Amino acid sequence: MQYMLLIYGAEGADPQPGTEEFGAYMQDYMAFTTRMREEGKFVAGDALESVSTATTVSLQSGKVETVDGPFAETKEQLGGYYLLECADLDEALKCAADIPTAKYGRVEVRPIMVFD
Repeated sequence: MQYMLLIYGAEGADPQPGTEEFGAYMQDYMAFTTRMREEGKFVAGDALESVSTATTVSLQSGKVETVDGPFAETKEQLGGYYLLECADLDEALKCAADIPTAKYGRVEVRPIMVFD
């Protein structure tokens, strides 16, 4: 079954580029991604640009409206995702706990609904 692991964190709460910790942080991400590929779990995954680049779209009374920024203004923002093939929720939760941002933010795990 496929699970979406949504990575949330407050911008600037994790190690930042140019710091000593950032190199190790990125190596941890590369190691996690490599392990997911080697275990045959990796389907897709990417980081997102900063929330300052986001645009939210809605349709109100037949009119398209756009607003700069993310949908919800919260401390923690969606920063990236992994789409993994896991045997069950327990396995997906174990993978989520290994994502480096789990130390600084949160990882939401949701099963993918398949429409046939």
